[in-house]
Amino acid sequence: MSTRAAAAAQTQGGAVRVSFEFFPPGDEKMERSLWQAIRRLAPLQPRFVSVTYGADGSTRDRTHQAVMRVLHETALTPAPHLTCVGATREHVLGIAQDYWRAGIRHIVSLRGDPPQGSARYRPHPGGFDYAVDLVRGLRSVAEFEISVAAYPEVHPEAPTAQFDLDNLKSKLDAGAERAITQFFFDNEVFLRFRDRCVAAGISASLVPGILPITRFPQVQRMATRCGASVPQWLCRRFDGLEDDPDTQRMIAASVAIAQVEQLAREGVTEFHFYTLNRVELTYAICHALGVRAGDTPAGGGDTVTRDPMARVNTGSGGAG
Repeated sequence: MSTRAAAAAQTQGGAVRVSFEFFPPGDEKMERSLWQAIRRLAPLQPRFVSVTYGADGSTRDRTHQAVMRVLHETALTPAPHLTCVGATREHVLGIAQDYWRAGIRHIVSLRGDPPQGSARYRPHPGGFDYAVDLVRGLRSVAEFEISVAAYPEVHPEAPTAQFDLDNLKSKLDAGAERAITQFFFDNEVFLRFRDRCVAAGISASLVPGILPITRFPQVQRMATRCGASVPQWLCRRFDGLEDDPDTQRMIAASVAIAQVEQLAREGVTEFHFYTLNRVELTYAICHALGVRAGDTPAGGGDTVTRDPMARVNTGSGGAG
C-alpha cells in the first residue's frame, strides 16, 4: 500500500474536527468584530481556538487579553500562540506558567517572524533559538498540549526540503502533539507532504491549514511573504472581479468547499481555519463538511448540551 493510501485508510471514517485561528483586536471596532466572529463559530464546537501573537511579538498584551476573555467568558478551549521573538527564556516561560495557572492547557509553539525592518530572523539574546527549543521549554513547565507549524511548500528560510522535514520531526519528538500546516491551495502539495511525513516516521496529527479567501489581493500578498504558491487557475478565477465582491465571495466559497471535500475524501478528518476574524466563509465551509451547531464536539464523547459561549470555571480546563 502506498504511503498516501495508508494515511487515508488510517483516518477514513473518523468524525471531522475543526479549530479556528483569530488575531487579537487593535481597537474597539476590531474587538466587536472579533467577538461577533467567536459567537458565530462557537456553536460548531471547535477543538480549540488559537490567538495569534503578531509577527514580532508586538501583540503580546492583546493576545493575552483575548485569550483570557475566551477562557473566562466562553466554554471554548483557547490556545495562545507563543514565539521565540523578542523575549528571554525566563520571560517566555513565565508567560507559560501564568497561562497554566489560569487554566490554559494548549499552546501553539512557533519560532516567530523577524521584527519589522529586519531582513532575517536572529534569536533573542538569552531567548529560545527556535520552536523546537520552545517546545522543550514548555514541556519543562507543564503538560501542555502543544501544536507546532508545518510547511508543505517548505519554510522560506529552510535550506532544503529535507532540512525542513527534519525540523518538523524534531519539534514533534520534543513533545508537540500536532502540526498545523501553512495554508495552501493545491491539495497535491499537502498530500505529497503527508506522504513524506509518513515515510519519515511522523505519526502525529498533520492538520491542513485552510485560508478562506476573503480578499484575493490580500491572500496573494500573504502567500508571497510566507512562500505559499497561488496556482494560476486560482488567479484566473478571480481575474476581473476586483469591483465585484459578491461574485468573489461565491467563487471563494466554491473553491474552499471543493478543497476541503477533496481532502476529506483523502482521509483528512481535522482542519484548522485561518479566519482573519471574518467567519462567513469559514462557517459555510464547516457546514459543507458536516460540522453543524450542536453536534457532538470535536473530541468525541457525549453530546454537548451547555452553551459554548457560557462562562466556564477558569481553574479547570482540558486540552480539547
